[in-house]
Amino acid sequence: MIHNTVVKVPTWIDGVESGEYVGVGARFGPTLESKEKRANHTRVAIADPPDCCSKPKNKLTGEVILVHRGQCSFTTKANIAEEAGASAILIINNRAGLFKMVCEDNETDTDIGIPAVMLPQDAGETLQNYIQNKSTVSVQLYSPKRPQVDVAEVFLWLMAVGTILCASYWSAWTAREGAIEREKLLKDDSNEYLNTENAGSSGYVEISTVAAVSFVVIASCFLFMLYKLMSYWFVEILVVLFCIGGVEGLQTCLVALLSCFSWSQHAAQTYVKIPFFGAVSYLTLAVTPFCIVFAVVWGVKRRVSYAWIGQDILGIALIITVLQIVHIPNLKVGTVLLGCSFVYDIVWVFMSKLVFHESVMIVVARGDRSGEDGIPMLLKIPRLFDPWGGYSIIGFGDIILPGLLVAFSLRYDWLAKRNLRAGYFLWAMSAYGLGLLVTYLALNLMDGHGQPALLYIVPFTLGTFLSLGKKRGELEILWTRGQPKMPCPHIREDHQPVDQ
Repeated sequence: MIHNTVVKVPTWIDGVESGEYVGVGARFGPTLESKEKRANHTRVAIADPPDCCSKPKNKLTGEVILVHRGQCSFTTKANIAEEAGASAILIINNRAGLFKMVCEDNETDTDIGIPAVMLPQDAGETLQNYIQNKSTVSVQLYSPKRPQVDVAEVFLWLMAVGTILCASYWSAWTAREGAIEREKLLKDDSNEYLNTENAGSSGYVEISTVAAVSFVVIASCFLFMLYKLMSYWFVEILVVLFCIGGVEGLQTCLVALLSCFSWSQHAAQTYVKIPFFGAVSYLTLAVTPFCIVFAVVWGVKRRVSYAWIGQDILGIALIITVLQIVHIPNLKVGTVLLGCSFVYDIVWVFMSKLVFHESVMIVVARGDRSGEDGIPMLLKIPRLFDPWGGYSIIGFGDIILPGLLVAFSLRYDWLAKRNLRAGYFLWAMSAYGLGLLVTYLALNLMDGHGQPALLYIVPFTLGTFLSLGKKRGELEILWTRGQPKMPCPHIREDHQPVDQ
């Protein structure tokens, strides 16, 4: 074998199918069968002596021999087992996890003709106990191959790109409506316009350069806290927070969507005062109970196989709402935010291994030590055609952070009255999609090892934007002002517009 392979070990106890364990194959010996139907059912025998560092006392006739790790090398055990007549060797690890089985540098007798597979300590001891209690134990050993590209990754790519697409158009539409309204006020009543300017915009929040840096610092602290405090109860708190955010996001999206229909516009524009909440539209009151029930049902049923659908619905609604509310005012802030996020992703995925001996980001995403199937701040789709199962996932930050820049590009294009070809949005959106595609390619090339998505997305998205702005001679406007120059009437000291 060239690589350590992951091996499936289904078991039968007295002819009745029992559990299935996962082991790791050695880098020496023959390649295991990849198809379950071609793998043989073989009886398991316990080695005597248990470490199999000397010739077994029991006679073997093609059984799989079960041995304990230690006292001699893996290749020594495998050679002795093969000479004794075993068809394969199962090595019980001396700890809960698994260990890579390789040849020592000075070993020469590595021409081994039987497969060698290591089992976790608990799995090996379970099989050993069955055999010692006079039960007949048999196993299959096979290593199914993962598909090069799973359909889950295709759908996840479409979900991420589609989410940014929808959020960008909503954000740009809102910005254009605001610009049109301000233009009307300029023409009709400059006093009212000045009052609205002084009042400021309450529909969205613009982040500053300091806020961008602070966000990444706070995110790093929060990630480290998750890593250190990761447990069942802490994930429960995250689930509650996610449900609250999901309710707000789903409610905002549904109200905006339903407001587009004529039959609901009256309810959307009619308000009632609610204590602690202020003026709330009747449409919001009608939609909120459904959103709460949806989030609660997902929270209670989140461990069932189809719960990922509810998680993705709540997550997408939350992401779209965040991209609608939070804006970057110019390319300078966007560059600082994405630049810091680029470093953040690399540090916590790769560099953290040097200090903590494991990737902090991957451990948190998987929900290790929590007893849960990952944290909820992810979009995920089950790998339907992968024999090993699992999910393809993408973090909220890998969508929201570059999504802020993509949404900014469309707002700029619309305010400048540019079509897709002459604007920046098509290029930014394409760059994000290509960056995410390269992320999945890297993920497959790295044999499924977690990759920092922003490592690929940021250079594509931000690099494209900066290069295009410089080529068009608009980089200074994009960098500082973030919006095209808009003509406006002159205003005299008495605030009355005059003709130019």
